[in-house]
Amino acid sequence: MTRTPSAVAALAILAAAAAAPTSSTAAPAPKVAIASLADLPTPLPLPYDEAADADAAVAAGLAKAKATHRLLLIDLGGNWCPDCRLLAGLMRQPDLARFVADHYVVVTVDVGRMNKNLQVPARFGIDKVSGVPSLLVVDRQGRLLDRDHVFALSDARHMSPQALADWLAQWTS
Repeated sequence: MTRTPSAVAALAILAAAAAAPTSSTAAPAPKVAIASLADLPTPLPLPYDEAADADAAVAAGLAKAKATHRLLLIDLGGNWCPDCRLLAGLMRQPDLARFVADHYVVVTVDVGRMNKNLQVPARFGIDKVSGVPSLLVVDRQGRLLDRDHVFALSDARHMSPQALADWLAQWTS
C-alpha cells in the first residue's frame, strides 16, 4: 500500500490526537488564524540560544512557573531543525502567543543534533531524545505531564496550525 504525503500527514495528526490525553478541564485552544504553516511569516525564528546555560534557564523557568501558577514548557530543539523553527514561528502568532503566555512559561533548550544539554530531559526521566522539537510539559511541582507524548511534535510540519494549538491546549487547566 502506497501512502501519499497527505495521507501520512493525516495519519500523524490522528496518531497524535489519539495518543494525547483528554482533559475535561483543559483550556480551550485558541482558533488559529492561519490555515497552513506555509502562511507563517518568513524568515522563521531561530529560537535556540546555543550559548545559553540550559540548567539555569530551566531552573529560572520552573521558579517563574511556580510563582505565576503556569506550566513550564521546555522546548528541546535546534536552529537547524525546520520543525522546531515552524513551531517557534507558530507560537509567535498573536492568537497562539497570548494563549501560550497565559498558560506556560516557555524555555527553549538547544540540544544540538541531539548531543547537547541532554541532562535537561534526563532530569525528567527522558534518557534519549529521538526527535525534535521535543516538548516537556512540567507542572509547578516539577513533574513531567507529557511523558508519553514528548516527541509528538517532532514532525510538526505535517500538522495543521490548529492541531498544534490543540496539542498545546490539552495540558492546560
